[in-house]
Amino acid sequence: MPEPSRDAERVKAPLPFGVAEVTGPSMVPTLHHGDRLLVHYGARVGRGDVIVLRHPFQQDLLVVKRAAERREGGWWVLGDNTYAGGDSTDYGVVPDELVLGRVRFRYRPRRPAQRSLAAVVGWALSAARPVFSARSASRRLRAR
Repeated sequence: MPEPSRDAERVKAPLPFGVAEVTGPSMVPTLHHGDRLLVHYGARVGRGDVIVLRHPFQQDLLVVKRAAERREGGWWVLGDNTYAGGDSTDYGVVPDELVLGRVRFRYRPRRPAQRSLAAVVGWALSAARPVFSARSASRRLRAR
């Protein structure tokens, strides 16, 4: 029986981009409840990047946080909202294998009440924005 070719053995990789939805207030003011995110799965993560990861204690739950600092064993992650919690101050360093990707873009869906021309134009101008890294790091990131 003939051996399969190398091409036949390759498994087609899934698309490196996907969409996620934000729930909760932990990333306010950068991200709000209901925002949609374009996630670049498998992307290199750097300090200050907004990332998607699996929760260390509940791995079926995806979490969006900011990569604050590289530490031994993984990433120290923080939410942009100091008072929301649910970050490395609660569960410690997140292992690299739980970090899924980097957020590249956010999109805020239009609310049903936004019907007037002015409301639609205002929404269109502010709905879609790239998500930048906090390279200069906020006071919250520097304080930890």
